[in-house]
Amino acid sequence: MKVAVYQTSPVLLDLKANLEDVITKIREGRAKGAQLIVFPELALTGYFVGERYHEVALRLDSREIKQLASATKGTAAVVGFIEESLSMNFYNSALVAVDGEILFAYRKLNLPNYGVFEERKYFSPGKQIPVFKLREFNTAVFICNDLWHPSLPYLGVCQKADVFITIFSSSQGSMGDEFSNIESWQIINTFYSRIFGIYNICANRVGEEQQEERRTISSSESNRAASTQSSHPLCDESTTYQFWGGSEIINPFGQHITKAALYEPDEIFAEISRDLLRKKKILLPYLRNDDPYFTHRELQRILRRDRRI
Repeated sequence: MKVAVYQTSPVLLDLKANLEDVITKIREGRAKGAQLIVFPELALTGYFVGERYHEVALRLDSREIKQLASATKGTAAVVGFIEESLSMNFYNSALVAVDGEILFAYRKLNLPNYGVFEERKYFSPGKQIPVFKLREFNTAVFICNDLWHPSLPYLGVCQKADVFITIFSSSQGSMGDEFSNIESWQIINTFYSRIFGIYNICANRVGEEQQEERRTISSSESNRAASTQSSHPLCDESTTYQFWGGSEIINPFGQHITKAALYEPDEIFAEISRDLLRKKKILLPYLRNDDPYFTHRELQRILRRDRRI
């Protein structure tokens, strides 16, 4: 199966422009023979949407989503967007559309709420990890912080996933100067491929965005504000973050098949094969003796245990 990753630079809160760009690239990918086309997290909206998240949210029955799904006729696509449910909950989601039809929307489970991240302030968490069949591959979708919680990829593998589709929006400096997002994602993406023996199709975005921040002003600043007849107790500031790209497709041995450029839009293509999956399972059968029933029993025991011990 031929897969493509489009490393895009979405315009913050410009749903129309981003949708047009994604649909154009789906058509380009299909023309180049791609049978699966993957886009980054929140590719239709940009990341730092803040309190305007609801302005760019889409329901699965919306005109835009139907238009996007229709563009996948003859191929398949995974696209990050903000989903509004019928009950008016909002999710950081990934649309999965196959051959012109909406299959489902995967909803991000682990929403970060620290540092520059405010996702839990605006979004509800998902409730399950679906695995779907795409041609001859069992496929699971994960969004960004989901992969930082090893239990979630394990649940995908318990459902016999052959392929992980990992979409994220990782920016330089968002975790502080002491932490390298680029290095960490390279380790994580390779780790799951090597240990679980799966293909990992990883899509990160590029471009710059400003995050608006609000902080309480100090007493000296307050005095200066008073002298200028200002009565605002909060100060608005903004920080610019650069998304680094580096999207990659990794084989079941943890080896890079192809890798996109850093800091600029790019597209990458690769062929994935069940023969290589089979070879990995024969040579390095890490999961041969894995027993999810044992894991289930141990979790029950741990959860029942008196936490005061």
